[in-house]
Amino acid sequence: MRAVLTWRDKAEHCINDIAFKPDGTQLILAAGSRLLVYDTSDGTLLQPLKGHKDTVYCVAYAKDGLWSPEQKSVSKHKSSSKIICCSWTNDGQYLALGMFNGIISIRNKNGEEKVKIERPGGSLSPIWSICWNPSSRWESFWMNRENEDAEDVIVNRYIQEIPSTLKSAVYSSQGSEAEEEEPEEEDDSPRDDNLEERNDILAVADWGQKVSFYQLSGKQIGKDRALNFDPCCISYFTKGEYILLGGSDKQVSLFTKDGVRLGTVGEQNSWVWTCQAKPDSNYVVVGCQDGTISFYQLIFSTVHGLYKDRYAYRDSMTDVIVQHLITEQKVRIKCKELVKKIAIYRNRLAIQLPEKILIYELYSEDLSDMHYRVKEKIIKKFECNLLVVCANHIILCQEKRLQCLSFSGVKEREWQMESLIRYIKVIGGPPGREGLLVGLKNGQILKIFVDNLFAIVLLKQATAVRCLDMSASRKKLAVVDENDTCLVYDIDTKELLFQEPNANSVAWNTQCEDMLCFSGGGYLNIKASTFPVHRQKLQGFVVGYNGSKIFCLHVFSISAVEVPQSAPMYQYLDRKLFKEAYQIACLGVTDTDWRELAMEALEGLDFETAKKERKKRGETNNDLFLADVFSYQGKFHEAAKLYKRSGHENLALEMYTDLCMFEYAKDFLGSGDPKETKMLITKQADWARNIKEPKAAVEMYISAGEHVKAIEICGDHGWVDMLIDIARKLDKAEREPLLLCATYLKKLDSPGYAAETYLKMGDLKSLVQLHVETQRWDEAFALGEKHPEFKDDIYMPYAQWLAENDRFEEAQKAFHKAGRQREAVQVLEQLTNNAVAESRFNDAAYYYWMLSMQCLDIAQADPAQKDTMLGKFYHFQRLAELYHGYHAIHRHTEDPFSVHRPETLFNISRFLLHSLPKDTPSGISKVKILFTLAKQSKALGAYRLARHAYDKLRGLYIPARFQKSIELGTLTIRAKPFHDSEELVPLCYRCSTNNPLLNNLGNVCINCRQPFIFSASSYDVLHLVEFYLEEGITDEEAISLIDLEVLRPKRDDRQLEIANNSSQILRLVETKDSIGDEDPFTAKLSFEQGGSEFVPVVVSRLVLRSMSRRDVLIKRWPPPLRWQYFRSLLPDASITMCPSCFQMFHSEDYELLVLQHGCCPYCRRCKDDPGP
Repeated sequence: MRAVLTWRDKAEHCINDIAFKPDGTQLILAAGSRLLVYDTSDGTLLQPLKGHKDTVYCVAYAKDGLWSPEQKSVSKHKSSSKIICCSWTNDGQYLALGMFNGIISIRNKNGEEKVKIERPGGSLSPIWSICWNPSSRWESFWMNRENEDAEDVIVNRYIQEIPSTLKSAVYSSQGSEAEEEEPEEEDDSPRDDNLEERNDILAVADWGQKVSFYQLSGKQIGKDRALNFDPCCISYFTKGEYILLGGSDKQVSLFTKDGVRLGTVGEQNSWVWTCQAKPDSNYVVVGCQDGTISFYQLIFSTVHGLYKDRYAYRDSMTDVIVQHLITEQKVRIKCKELVKKIAIYRNRLAIQLPEKILIYELYSEDLSDMHYRVKEKIIKKFECNLLVVCANHIILCQEKRLQCLSFSGVKEREWQMESLIRYIKVIGGPPGREGLLVGLKNGQILKIFVDNLFAIVLLKQATAVRCLDMSASRKKLAVVDENDTCLVYDIDTKELLFQEPNANSVAWNTQCEDMLCFSGGGYLNIKASTFPVHRQKLQGFVVGYNGSKIFCLHVFSISAVEVPQSAPMYQYLDRKLFKEAYQIACLGVTDTDWRELAMEALEGLDFETAKKERKKRGETNNDLFLADVFSYQGKFHEAAKLYKRSGHENLALEMYTDLCMFEYAKDFLGSGDPKETKMLITKQADWARNIKEPKAAVEMYISAGEHVKAIEICGDHGWVDMLIDIARKLDKAEREPLLLCATYLKKLDSPGYAAETYLKMGDLKSLVQLHVETQRWDEAFALGEKHPEFKDDIYMPYAQWLAENDRFEEAQKAFHKAGRQREAVQVLEQLTNNAVAESRFNDAAYYYWMLSMQCLDIAQADPAQKDTMLGKFYHFQRLAELYHGYHAIHRHTEDPFSVHRPETLFNISRFLLHSLPKDTPSGISKVKILFTLAKQSKALGAYRLARHAYDKLRGLYIPARFQKSIELGTLTIRAKPFHDSEELVPLCYRCSTNNPLLNNLGNVCINCRQPFIFSASSYDVLHLVEFYLEEGITDEEAISLIDLEVLRPKRDDRQLEIANNSSQILRLVETKDSIGDEDPFTAKLSFEQGGSEFVPVVVSRLVLRSMSRRDVLIKRWPPPLRWQYFRSLLPDASITMCPSCFQMFHSEDYELLVLQHGCCPYCRRCKDDPGP
């Protein structure tokens, strides 16, 4: 463990307490009456906090509050002595109080004292600092800690997690041999409160210069540990694995969780009053009496050792774990002191502690034995950089010096090197005469025998040594230098055999002389002989290579990576080095690799290697081996006989077919198994295919029943006739070849035959896709009529195809038929926007009308969108009416000749002026409307209205081309009378009121508020009045009542002649039969002038019966809309209503427009189309 000072600062007053922000980014400390906030990354003082008038002794960051919100005040309880320190348990249920009189009081959160601990020193040992262990993972560690010796050893097999699942310790009385403990079985049953107490361990530091540990129940764990100084602060690391202690010794010391001192964190110039570990890190902050704040980083180095398949490493600073890398067994040795160095060799294990070195040995020579016992103890303090253990000696390395000591501690030999020792390794040898491989900083590499005083120089290179290893035969040496280069030398000739870059460690294979591996740059590199390197990704350092296993150290753990040796084996095979390839295969390759090795050896006539391979795989059939040999020697018939005798007829067939000797194969097969015959024909067909005889191959494939291969050949060569013939001969149950046939026929532009194949299969979906892909829409529509489930599969692609070919209106209808309302609406919206942008307002009106009908369809189909869609319906209907009227205005102002009468233009401009909303729709120009209105009003004698239009134009931006005409009209209108022609005044057919030409209310009567109904062509006010049905009358009933048409009684008028002297009078007298002949509907039209609210005409059944069917027009809207009823008040003047868009026209105008355009001018419904 090494402490590195990160930053330091000094305050004006004593540092009484320190606290980290929970995320560790900030540090707050109490210095005198001030609070100082620091940035932990660089020690920057972020801000000083003022406000306290007296000294601040304690600071803390809030985590989950001080007390519950419902608690109105802080609870207060009396104490028998002054409280110096306190600490909450992890779950916040208990509070420990340390008092001046040496008593520790443990209370629950209500303040009730549950446990009272009296320390032996009493008031002479004030409890100056206490702290609960923040982690419960060490619960089992603390059991049975009393009366333990430093050399006690505990052996646990198969430890899965360290240290989270440590088992309880059991120690022998002698301390020299370890007793094996069977793993405890975990119990998932509920535990009582007494067991749960062990989760909380309290560390206590008093001024009796002792540190102690207690359970929540008050029971002391272990013995008091002497400190030799007065402790002022104690704190745990975040996970509870280490303890920090500081006080009068002017330094902070690091202890294990059970109180074993590990080392000094940092020496100070005054007493240490507070120290804390940064959350979830290895950083420590220290606060002193003189105001010094020091921030340290603790660096824990890896202490470990490796010998072949045994790996020993330090855990929790005081334990050593020995791991068997093959069996995955582990053993833990508890030293209870700081482990400084570890060395392992064969059956020996050396552990260096601060004041001694312990030598362990295995119980037996069994390779899998994991029982260690203490062999020797060297009670002496040693300072060394590296530690090596041999059978009877330990080797200490200190910079340039090597010392060889016996297990009794006697120095037997010493070697002084020319440069610093960078690497040392035991390379084996007889007990007491082992050899050491030593690498120096100056590039020198030595071999030293422990019984020889003289070192042997193997070679010297220019760069410093970083890692070394010697091959199994001691003939080659691999070195990794400080430039990360792996260099391989021949030890006898000192020749550099090869070198590879990007290496940080290297290891030879202990079972193969010519194989080594090295790691570096995130890759594992395996090199065999002088072949190219085989690479694969791997993190860490290579520390060993045994057979097919590579041992890799990553961070603090080592793992065995199983690496197949296939790559180097094939490298040897490529060079026909069969014996070497066999040696590599013995390390570990797959069965396929073994067979490939045998075949390659037979081809190379290396029968000895091939025979070894067969024995390795457990094959002892000599006839089979001899057959292989004959086959490679060209004695095929003899080989076939031997194959048959050994029961491997299939190998004989394979031999003949591989050699294309199909006739011999047929003779060998005779009248055997039909499956074998089929296989033979198939192979012959394969051969014909390979030698470019496709037609022969097709025939053979068909005879062998391999229709798929035959179809593939026909399809690749474009033989449509053969494909059709195969498809017609196949059974409809053979779907795979039929489907392949259809696919090739489609590719070869024969959709008719492909359709025939799909029909044979009964695959209607594929047939629909075929019609769609080939754009055979008539066939697709016919299929869709018979099978409605394919409607979407047909109309969606059809709509897209129409859109791609600029047939957008048809595409919209196709989308609609496919049920894709969203796409249909999107197409219409785009068409509408384009029509407006291109000033095709007649088309825009038509598209808006179609949009409204789409919205109506959606409202009918989806009740959830009913209100939204109906709102859009009315909006789009209104826009359609506006753009339909504006089309005439635009044509009049843009074209040199007008096709409309002045009266029509006058009516349209008035209609638009009264109908336009505040936000004028896109494309509609108020200037054009007002200009047309002014011009036509002046021509028809509506001079007052013309003046108004010109006045409105003065407030608008006038295009240059209209400027002169408007200015001239504005001047000339002043010479005209200030009134309008009475012939132009519109009449309300309900209340017979003459309405002004300029109506502030819009297109409604100023008297009865009855909305005007306009002709969709001339825009005259039609003699129609809308009426509504009384509640309870359905549309069907209303139709039936109107169709009754009750005849009215005729008037019986008689003449009465009266004569006198001066005159003769003729009087018409009505009889009683004529009473009550008044039209009930006309009576309903009576209206009192002056009302501000519109009162609709509501008719009863009696009135409906009195109506004539020819006088009533009905707009039969689909649901959810209701029907609209209109009564003609001038039956002799015929009115026609379009059955599709429900627009009203004078009959003569409608007939003329239909003759001109062939359809309704509004909705473009053809005259031959049936009504809705």
